[in-house]
Amino acid sequence: MSDVMTLSYGAAIREALDDALARHPDMLVIGEGVPDPKTIFSTTQGLRETYGAGRVQDMPLAENGMTGICIGAALAGMRPVLVHQRIDFALLAMDQMVNNAAKWCYMFNGQQKVPLVVRVIIGRGWGQGPQHSQSLQAMFAQVPGLKVVMPTTAGDAYHFMLNAIADDNPVLFVEHRWLHHITGEVDKRQPAAGVTGAARLRQGNAITIAAFSHITIEALKAATVLAEHGIEADVVDMRCLTPLDVETVANSVAQTGHLLVADCAPEMASIGHLLISRLYQRQPTLLKQAPRLVAYPNHPVPTSHFLANDYYPGAEHLAAAILEILDRRPLITSVCRSLQSTLARDQPDRYFVGPF
Repeated sequence: MSDVMTLSYGAAIREALDDALARHPDMLVIGEGVPDPKTIFSTTQGLRETYGAGRVQDMPLAENGMTGICIGAALAGMRPVLVHQRIDFALLAMDQMVNNAAKWCYMFNGQQKVPLVVRVIIGRGWGQGPQHSQSLQAMFAQVPGLKVVMPTTAGDAYHFMLNAIADDNPVLFVEHRWLHHITGEVDKRQPAAGVTGAARLRQGNAITIAAFSHITIEALKAATVLAEHGIEADVVDMRCLTPLDVETVANSVAQTGHLLVADCAPEMASIGHLLISRLYQRQPTLLKQAPRLVAYPNHPVPTSHFLANDYYPGAEHLAAAILEILDRRPLITSVCRSLQSTLARDQPDRYFVGPF
């Protein structure tokens, strides 16, 4: 097989798990639905047949207990990858993740490691509503000792997963549900040093868009249409939440003078707010005017797709905010019209079927 492949985001994760299982004989994959016919968006497809039920396992609906078991396995020298199909389910394991996995290395002065990866899935779809569509990554990112990553591209999904598995400390690997079907190039030869911090996905000199996870795709859509009107946006993918790469954003803003932050999470106490705060504290004179944050509203995720259509921001919302920042308001109606989708905001495309 070639070292450079075109894979979907989900297939890239599966490829990384396959390569890591072959590389680390002490690695386990365990989680709800791992051997299920849909194999968690096909990210674990065929792994059990290749490596056996002893290394690729289903788990009962006992999130706290199973997380504790995986922490124990990590302390004993194994490298478990634990899958919670939704970040909502990880709430049931908060004590284990926050008070045990994240603290162990510090409490034992670095003499004990917890090489644990916890996969969690965020994002909307098919009216899953307030208990199955939450974006709680900021809640976990504030925990010292817990690394949180949110890769957006297939290439980053592959390399970040390999790096997370090789890490001797716990990593929360956050996947947006709507990214799994998006394809991209995966270069297995890419050095590990290239998968840290933020990544500039598009270069421009008019405005910086710093975006997180799936809303980065919306930012790229907005940037493509805005370019037709002579507005070139610099799109930065904030693929690591901890540590948060402020330097890359600062370097971009130094060229553009304007900043829009796009976060796929509720606005209150969001990582987007943290990014703006740290940028201001670090270099308060970079911006020509106040930055703008586009995020989810501060109320529970609606189940009704009629309400969901007004809950989730898309490419047209980002474009409108950019045109307001740059004082190009006469373009808003035509640009937003060209970016609007005929699909409900709870459905990414006509080929994406649910619920898992």
